[in-house]
Amino acid sequence: MKNAKIILDKDYIIGRIDPRLYGSFIEHLGRAVYGGIYEPGHPMADEQGFRKDVLEKVRDLGVSVVRYPGGNFVSGFNWEDSVGPNRPKRLDLAWFTTESNAVGLHEFADWTKKADTELMYAINLGTRGPENARDIVEYANHPGGSKFSDMRIANGARDPFGIKLWCLGNEMDGPWQMGHKTALEYGRIANESAKMMKWVDPSIELVACGSSSSEMPTFGSWELTMLDECYDNIDYVSLHRYYGNPTNDTPGFLARSMDLDDFIHTVVAICDAVKGKKHSRKQINLSFDEWNVWYHSNEQDKEIWKREKWGPALPLLEDVYNFEDALLAGSILITFLKNADRVKIACLAQLVNVIAPIMTRNGGGCWAQTIYWPFYHASRYGRGTALKALVDSPVYGCADYDDVPLIDATATLGDDGSVTVFCVNRDLTEDFLLDIDLRAFGDLQLKEHIMLHHSDVKAVNTEENPDNVAPTAGPGGTIDNGKAQIRVPALSWNVLRFVPSAAN
Repeated sequence: MKNAKIILDKDYIIGRIDPRLYGSFIEHLGRAVYGGIYEPGHPMADEQGFRKDVLEKVRDLGVSVVRYPGGNFVSGFNWEDSVGPNRPKRLDLAWFTTESNAVGLHEFADWTKKADTELMYAINLGTRGPENARDIVEYANHPGGSKFSDMRIANGARDPFGIKLWCLGNEMDGPWQMGHKTALEYGRIANESAKMMKWVDPSIELVACGSSSSEMPTFGSWELTMLDECYDNIDYVSLHRYYGNPTNDTPGFLARSMDLDDFIHTVVAICDAVKGKKHSRKQINLSFDEWNVWYHSNEQDKEIWKREKWGPALPLLEDVYNFEDALLAGSILITFLKNADRVKIACLAQLVNVIAPIMTRNGGGCWAQTIYWPFYHASRYGRGTALKALVDSPVYGCADYDDVPLIDATATLGDDGSVTVFCVNRDLTEDFLLDIDLRAFGDLQLKEHIMLHHSDVKAVNTEENPDNVAPTAGPGGTIDNGKAQIRVPALSWNVLRFVPSAAN
């Protein structure tokens, strides 16, 4: 057994954790909407056609905000098509399907209420511009007495939707994007849209598109140019990142959160450089509004498009996640918590069926994939204040990184005085004994040790075997005079919950 040490102190803090760190994403893509959250005629469908079994799992996850309706989809989307009684079918050039618009803004706003979450709405800055951006804010948020607010009322929603968080387009540096723009073009249109949107509703917050990937040739220069144009009128910069393991290199795959940390720090540095250039007191924070593992379904999707191009709700991007994917998802969440002073919003992309923690079968069941569980635990217990954990761990090297800690860990301080340690043991074969110094928090007791572990890193959950990879009680350990010793097994996700003795 190996050893590692974690030192925590109530005064060593990173910052308050924004609840929107535990967001997700529903795009009009694949079976995310049709056959995912919405399936009229299903035995579990409610009066609006929304699946109650899916709603239950979304509520259990504690998803704080859901980005909608895209994604690549939004860059060719006319929001007017999705409201009112007469909704046209449209060819979606993002995913080569046909969109019925049966579910639109009103329906999705109703769904978010049922799911106990908030709506984060993305506008089209690909094929459209500032005028349409202004109009949709007026439609959604203005009380009444104007063209678009009165249109909303006529369409059945007397009260405004009150959407507070808006995305100014999606991945606009990507050549695959409808209405692809240069950084200067995008920065100017984002700035003009932002001005007009905030003139309609000054209470809203806006997310501007960062580069679509840190591997894009535009990365860095895009952010600098874009922010130079719109810094004063936006509130967040978006980041997107997906990881895969096509070479079956588990140690290298589990180290990808090191790349994520570098990505975050680079974008923060760029935001602050523009702040300095502009002599501004305003701080721009980050919205990591797409993140996940994505690679399992790539070849399958190519075959589907060959057979069924322009079909409705094609079964696209239906990655089946394994145990090692859950371990990386845990490290990604740990990385967000380590950067909670600047990463204020994060959206697991996506929520149902499409690279998702929740899967459904049309007409059938609903089950949690492996990646569901780290998100569930972080969302439930990772609230309050992010602590700066001093972790002393042995390291390993891999193809892309040297000095990868075998123990990836962080901690949070709850408003009730509880301390939660999140930990991934990346070691393929050896357990660790963790020495955790908690003396600064008074008399704590170990409430529980939750663990996600499986002997097979490729193990998956299915409708027939939904609990193949599921949380169990961990081996736990001891705590004496504020010093805990906990055993964490090889290749495991761990949640260690310490509570004040009076609350135990």
